[in-house]
Amino acid sequence: MAVTTTARRSAAFLLGASLLVLGATACGPSDSGVSTEAKPSAPASAAASAGAGAGAAESKPAAAAAKVGDTIALKGIEKSNTADVTLVKVVDNAEGEDEFTKPADGKRFVAVQFRIKATGSKAYSDAPMNSAKLLDAQGQAFGTAIADTKAGPSFQVPANIAPGESVLGFLTFEVPKDAVLAKAQFSLDSGIADQTGQWKLG
Repeated sequence: MAVTTTARRSAAFLLGASLLVLGATACGPSDSGVSTEAKPSAPASAAASAGAGAGAAESKPAAAAAKVGDTIALKGIEKSNTADVTLVKVVDNAEGEDEFTKPADGKRFVAVQFRIKATGSKAYSDAPMNSAKLLDAQGQAFGTAIADTKAGPSFQVPANIAPGESVLGFLTFEVPKDAVLAKAQFSLDSGIADQTGQWKLG
């Protein structure tokens, strides 16, 4: 257990460090900031296309903020690195996978399941645990914890995804017991990409 945890932490750190160097030297895409716009489902997209001719002059309604179950298209530092990221599920007060995995006093585990689909021309190879965070109602951010829970399997580190394929996994967060979680965020390239996807919780 300890060996696996240490290895995962080391791999995530080394991958994050290498991506940080890449980010300092590469020219990234123009997209930046926080994206809360969910990709439309296939039926909705088709309906929108069908009605485009008749309602082209009408103003486009504001898109609702992405929520649990929605997918956000994200771009990385390099143009070839893009992914559709879906916040699939949130398991609050998740139970540690064994008797030794417990949150600290006054804390609780929250397990968040993401699906990552590589949509770029190159494979996605990253440590998702470096890419995500949760925010509470006051704006306090919480990074991931090195812990597995009974909610389900965690991502492998690194997660290697061929173009067009996807991977599903949980990330664990350790937050105060009284924290009211409001948002989840995810950025490519171990969290250093200019664009960040954001989902509303609750």
